[in-house]
Amino acid sequence: MNENKESKIDYGIILSIMLLAIISIATLFATTYMIEGKGLQITIMQVIWYIVGIIAIVVIMQFDSEQLWKLAPIAYGVGLLLLVLVLFFYDRPTAAFTGAKSWFKIGPITFQPAEVMKIAFILMLARVVTRHNSEYDEHFVKADLLLIGKIIAISLPPLILILLEQDLGTTLVFLAIIGGVILMSGVTWRLLLPLFLSISALGGGLLFLVVYDRSFLLKLGFKPYQFARVDSWLDPYHDAADAAYQLIQSMKAIGSGKVFGKGFGVSEVYVPVRESDMIFATIGENFGFIGSCILIFIYFLLIYQMIRICFDTKNEFYTYISTGVIMMILFHVLENIGMGIGLLPLTGIPLPFISQGGTALLGNMMGVGLIMSMRYHYRSYMFSEEREGF
Repeated sequence: MNENKESKIDYGIILSIMLLAIISIATLFATTYMIEGKGLQITIMQVIWYIVGIIAIVVIMQFDSEQLWKLAPIAYGVGLLLLVLVLFFYDRPTAAFTGAKSWFKIGPITFQPAEVMKIAFILMLARVVTRHNSEYDEHFVKADLLLIGKIIAISLPPLILILLEQDLGTTLVFLAIIGGVILMSGVTWRLLLPLFLSISALGGGLLFLVVYDRSFLLKLGFKPYQFARVDSWLDPYHDAADAAYQLIQSMKAIGSGKVFGKGFGVSEVYVPVRESDMIFATIGENFGFIGSCILIFIYFLLIYQMIRICFDTKNEFYTYISTGVIMMILFHVLENIGMGIGLLPLTGIPLPFISQGGTALLGNMMGVGLIMSMRYHYRSYMFSEEREGF
């Protein structure tokens, strides 16, 4: 009986999250208190948000697949409403600093609806794809075109609203989620190949216009700061004192850590916004290449555990949920670390479970809760079947 209860909880995921929480709190303490002398408020708030996230995981684990299925359209609708409201009631000082109209502010607490909307969107996307596949047993071009049309229909509203907030980084996360779910949905290669080639051509065309003719993109609504980020990515030292300053300082900090790092809380390189988007600079400088590899290995373990649960449960609705959550976390990790070392353009995406940011942390913890709910209710159902068999 005890073994049955214990096996309903995935302790591998719990261990991974605990290690990331320790790294997050320690790194924020080193960054904000020891290096920048800002006091303990940011570290304490991160601890509080982790507690809130743990509560969210426990609550979400109580929902089985049928309840999540019913909850999906409600959560999606509430998420869209919040995205609309934030366009009118966004925090002005935060928008002036970040350039994005993405945050509410209630007293000392800021809240970013798009982070929670990611989870609602994943649920709704999983529901739409599962229902479509239940109606069409075989994948043929007409049915797959209809599926892609349905995905576009539920994706456009949040994407448009987030673009209106001028939050390109979050938009890219949504696109990564959509891409992962489409690949897992079984859409025929006759559609996937042209779709992939079209997206590649579009991306290449935009990059060409950024380099050679920006006037057309400016007419479409692109902003000069977005061009500056591409410039910094292609040639970091073209404007080392301005647009590329943050990237260059990040690379200097990470490189100066060498193999073993300078030690906990030791920094000789100033990096702007080190506590959020550039938190990897502190890890690289303090703990070096070895410490950075350990962090990446913990992320690998977390993703591996999530994939394993997906295969164990054999539930199509859960499969698409887990795909969305995995793509969300994986894209954040790759983009944040990639931009910190100069491999990818700066997009303002935090490092999951590590960076300062309560809403982002809460959204990631909710995603973990969905994954753990799969194991929790799958095991419960399986054991009830075994008891009936005896």
